Amino acid sequence: MQQYTGSQIIVLEGLEAVRKRPGMYIGSTGSRGLHHLIWEILDNGIDEHLAGYCEQIDIVLQKDGGISITDHGRGVPVDIHPTKKIPTARVVYTVLHAGGKFSNTAYKVSGGLHGVGASVVNALSTRMIVEIRRNGCIYRDEYKNGGHPAIELDNGNLPVVGKCNKSDTGTKVIFYPDDTIFETVEFKQDIITKKLKEVAFLNKNLVLNYTDEINNITKTYCEEFGIKSFVSYLTRDSKVLHDEPVYLQGKSGDIEVEIAFQYTDDYTEQINPYCNRINVVDGGTLVTGLKTGLTRVINQYARELGILKGKDENFDGKDIRNGLVSILSIKHPDPQFEGQTKTKLGNTDAKGAVEDVFTAEATLYFDKNIEVLKSILDNSMKSYTARKAGDKARNAVLKQLSDVDVKSKLASCSSKKPSECEVYIVEGDSAGGTVKTARNRQTQAVLPLRGKILNVEKATLEKILVNNEIKSMIASFGCGIGDEFDITKLRYDKIIILTDADVDGAHISNLLLTFFYRFMPQLINEGKIYRGLPPLYRVEYEINEKNKKKKVSEYLFNDFELDKFRKETSHKILSLQRYKGLGEMDANQLWETTLNPETRILAQITISDTVEADEVTTTLMSTNVPARRSFIMEEAKYAKISI
Repeated sequence: MQQYTGSQIIVLEGLEAVRKRPGMYIGSTGSRGLHHLIWEILDNGIDEHLAGYCEQIDIVLQKDGGISITDHGRGVPVDIHPTKKIPTARVVYTVLHAGGKFSNTAYKVSGGLHGVGASVVNALSTRMIVEIRRNGCIYRDEYKNGGHPAIELDNGNLPVVGKCNKSDTGTKVIFYPDDTIFETVEFKQDIITKKLKEVAFLNKNLVLNYTDEINNITKTYCEEFGIKSFVSYLTRDSKVLHDEPVYLQGKSGDIEVEIAFQYTDDYTEQINPYCNRINVVDGGTLVTGLKTGLTRVINQYARELGILKGKDENFDGKDIRNGLVSILSIKHPDPQFEGQTKTKLGNTDAKGAVEDVFTAEATLYFDKNIEVLKSILDNSMKSYTARKAGDKARNAVLKQLSDVDVKSKLASCSSKKPSECEVYIVEGDSAGGTVKTARNRQTQAVLPLRGKILNVEKATLEKILVNNEIKSMIASFGCGIGDEFDITKLRYDKIIILTDADVDGAHISNLLLTFFYRFMPQLINEGKIYRGLPPLYRVEYEINEKNKKKKVSEYLFNDFELDKFRKETSHKILSLQRYKGLGEMDANQLWETTLNPETRILAQITISDTVEADEVTTTLMSTNVPARRSFIMEEAKYAKISI
């Protein structure tokens, strides 16, 4: 037996823990994690704005690959920390769980709670420069290679590198992400600008100046009407049921609540929740409070106006929320988020605060704006009637599902343990036949689909539920749909979309993702949906091994890998095969490249921004052709094509 002793227990001190497991702190080391570094530093400036000390933040994407963020707040304290005995600013940028947000003395509300933001950015950078304007002086500190101080202190204090007016205060941070940690260190202008626009909506009258030195672009973001303008922006391409968004605000205890909403003629609902202007993508108690308050108020009016006749008759919450587009923003002095990436709010008092504010303020609003109330009640009745018809269709479908499983082409796996099972959704019988032959029958199931499934963004629920391909998926997954959805009954730990690497394959994949996003979003939120990434090329070349020529084959997954291979290889290329579809691979090749858990590449489908996800889905998949054309023209410059 191998010895297991204390010498094998490794203790990671300080920022080394961050560098060893960066995903624990920023979510990933891909593009999403890279940009999360910006948000962490930006958050510090926004917290100064929330505290009433900062009206402007400047963000500069520098030519040398660094990014500079300057807030005009109070400036990070530079005095000697009482316990660490070094300048407080150095504590902030080098010590985990050090910050001014653990008590409410420096900040009453804040998005940063764990004191790890600034120090994590430092840990994951090759270089960070900090300039602090405070007390009429400009102080400077610098760190290299993961947060190691690169400047000697001046008699224990940060060196003063210049003078400024005493009214000129703030903090400037410049950092360079570590390319040995991140998959890419190239910041994307579109990701940054979309985030800044969102920040401007959520922080009324905060000026955000953005400069891209690489592309010579300068933009300023500032929103006078805050989240009310945010809702108008989200509904700009939709047919709205009332002209102006409804805006409500109030306070319950120490919790400040802002709500803006507008109704459209869409079938879906969109509630975008923020706590201390952090987008809590998985919602939580604040969303529950909004739903409860909205349902109660609208049902009360419906009964008072005689729209609902029966004493116990009520609109369902989903009837009332059908077509709703809302921004919900609260400021909480002590929010309890799930994890550093803050995806869900757990405070029970948030539910009561939102419900109380909505009930009181919405009642006052609707009493004065009867036409808006009437449009919402009419929409609720329309949804109520459609739901009743949809319930009949859904019940009929659910009764048929036991038969669908037999009639469909699902090739089940022999294991009955969901934790070890996965199902591949493939296009067509040809690909399905190859995957069935190549798979591990113990744990891998295969569900071939005939052609393209219905675009659910354009269809009613009744039409969706009678679609054969959708019925096959519902039956195969075993967890139901809509109100009957129960993720604990899911038969597979992974649902893997496996389509050809062509335009049709991409379209089928998008149709499937739209269905999951609209009707089974829990599957995405729980990390159950994946895309399989089969190789695009198989290259065969010749090498010399022990003075003998030998043929070797290698798989390449995209054009970038092919170009890199051609530039770097010194071997003679014998053949190059481009796979037009999965059916062109034999079973061994498909297993080796795409099905084998030890060697395959899977992309997990996640949602990092609920606002953008809903907006893009609606734009690309709905019937609004002008909006889709405009989006494609705007985003085309970021696309990568293969000819």
